[in-house]
Amino acid sequence: MGFWGYYVVGHGERPLAELGALGGVREGLALHERRADGWQIWEASVPDVGSMVKLAEDSGAPALFGFVMDSSCVAVEAAGPASGAWNACLAREAMGSFLAAEGKEPDDLFLPPRDAAERAAAWAEEAGCTPAPLSDLVKVLQAPAEPSAELLFFRFLERLGLPRR
Repeated sequence: MGFWGYYVVGHGERPLAELGALGGVREGLALHERRADGWQIWEASVPDVGSMVKLAEDSGAPALFGFVMDSSCVAVEAAGPASGAWNACLAREAMGSFLAAEGKEPDDLFLPPRDAAERAAAWAEEAGCTPAPLSDLVKVLQAPAEPSAELLFFRFLERLGLPRR
């Protein structure tokens, strides 16, 4: 059995776990990584982390959730104060297998890769990052989760231009 849980990505000098938007899940959060320029990545092993839009409002900066499902795929939800909310999935084929049990497919819940790449690039620019070209973002959005969805998620963050430490 693979990893099930959230990565919460946001920006700010204050720890994201202290923000009201994450108050209901604060006990289930653990700091995964601090990056340059105030970027933070938290791990949450809870069934729901709340509202992405509220987190972006509370932090005053773009924020992003990645819900990893059995290390096979990732549901991405993001929002920015100016760019608004959007969603995508990573490892689309594996996501399709999970959704098939509910009679759904990725296109029923997530933006197509090209549209998601455009929204992701706008999100990154609003966040003060320099995203990779759209074609590179699309490739990551269409890639399988090899060797894991977690690594694919971090590859996606790299393509968004989130700074390393």
